[in-house]
Amino acid sequence: MAEDYYSLLGVSKSSSKEEIKKAYKTLAKKYHPDVSKEEGASEKFKKISEAYAVLSDDTKKTQYDQYGEGGFQQRYSQDDIFRGFDVNDIFGDVFGGDPFEMFFGGRSGRRQKKGNDLRYDMYLNFEEAVLGTQKEIHVEKLTECENCEGTGSESGDYETCDTCKGAGQVRIAKRTPFGTFAQVTACTTCHGEGKTVSDPCKQCKGTGRTKQQRTIKINIPAGVDNGSQLRVSREGEAGVRSSTPGDLYVVMRVKPSEIFKRKEYDLILEVPITISQAVLGDEIKIPTLDKEVSIKIPEGTQSGTNFRLKGKGVPYLDGYGRGDIFVIADVIIPKKLSKEHKKLFEELKKTEEKKSLLERIKEFAKERL
Repeated sequence: MAEDYYSLLGVSKSSSKEEIKKAYKTLAKKYHPDVSKEEGASEKFKKISEAYAVLSDDTKKTQYDQYGEGGFQQRYSQDDIFRGFDVNDIFGDVFGGDPFEMFFGGRSGRRQKKGNDLRYDMYLNFEEAVLGTQKEIHVEKLTECENCEGTGSESGDYETCDTCKGAGQVRIAKRTPFGTFAQVTACTTCHGEGKTVSDPCKQCKGTGRTKQQRTIKINIPAGVDNGSQLRVSREGEAGVRSSTPGDLYVVMRVKPSEIFKRKEYDLILEVPITISQAVLGDEIKIPTLDKEVSIKIPEGTQSGTNFRLKGKGVPYLDGYGRGDIFVIADVIIPKKLSKEHKKLFEELKKTEEKKSLLERIKEFAKERL
């Protein structure tokens, strides 16, 4: 069973960001492959860097704590985990450069030929978000050149880069306070590809990509909320020289409901009832996401009383079960009374038990306990 991120860094769930950062910094110095002579140091450095990338990010840490390692790995790819993670922010002062460039061969080297990810803001009404829907979107993006099929060459032939001899990387000696270390960076001649084109494609000017508008069908699962993010694999921009395309990230922008208030997967519905309904009781119909249902208002219902409609709320994103609807009764006091109503309330007032205000306050407080 894989060691969890907290164990890898030797911290607990309650550790502060500063403590997590300090733990990672200590371990990274120890296991960096250009420093450590220990067996398995490279793999250890990868693991602790991944752990820090997650635990130092509030959103990723919350997801990790909620779903555990298995569920988290299903939702996040390696690129997702390290997206937005700037190791220079905490480690550049130690090695005088980016450890990921030294270790992985450069962020812009051959490892990074994958196409750029794209973001699209999807606007939904409340019902579309909670019940799910399908949408078509139009995205302008870099796509594989049809003329050269993404090669960037009219003939489809490449030449080995003379500078890096096809490696896509060059090694540079870099001096730091800890000594001289070898830093690997992307070759500037071939931009990390290891090969060059002698006869550039006339349509894409040798880039292998052209800008086109694409129509993409998006299946929106039931239960998404404002800010929910959906990853559509390989629908980002085309990669360089026919390499892997990026991903498309669809961010949900949901219009609030006119009647429901949403709290995660539960819905809150405030329902106005009359004084007579509250005093005498009644049966009323309540709107839900599916159809109207009847609920009984018992005699003596107080304003603020809530009724639970189990399993009538928002479907869970994993497809199993639903939240609830909480119906809150709000007794409406009329601002204006007809002569008939006023007479009735005056008669009622005469029959009410005569108690001091203090006695009534004490009785009311006891009922609230």
